[in-house]
Amino acid sequence: MKNKKIRAIIFLILAAVGIFFDQWTKRLAVLHLMNQPSRKIIPGVFELSYLENPGAAFGMMRGKQFLFFVIMAVVILTILWLLVRLPLTKRFFPLLLCMVLIFSGAIGNSIDRMSQGYVVDFLYFSLIDFPVFNVADIYVTVGTIILIIFSVFFYKDDDFRFDKE
Repeated sequence: MKNKKIRAIIFLILAAVGIFFDQWTKRLAVLHLMNQPSRKIIPGVFELSYLENPGAAFGMMRGKQFLFFVIMAVVILTILWLLVRLPLTKRFFPLLLCMVLIFSGAIGNSIDRMSQGYVVDFLYFSLIDFPVFNVADIYVTVGTIILIIFSVFFYKDDDFRFDKE
């Protein structure tokens, strides 16, 4: 039980650091990019461009706030349930890191959505005309991709039979 508490504390500390960094970068975007022209960091490739996004990642689910909050609640509750249920072995460390990333991103964007009704996006890859995004979107995307890779190539079905503990 003590080890699970330590794992939960470490998870929450890492998530808090991730959330802080996300909120800090969004605050910097508001202070330095709002009502300003885009700042070209690498001309033709990457820009900092302020955008208020009322939808989910990359502008999806615009106008579907209730559905979005239901999905976010399910994701967050699933992550917290897994945090409690996962065995305390090194084998699951990558999964825990994925959970920290996804949780931090979900909470970071939810803070904006609840307090402002929109999420501040500011990172733009103009080379491929990729939708404007933010640090929380990076957390969720990277965490999800790594989770899928590990689920397909590393973990087996038996790894997730929690009743064998």
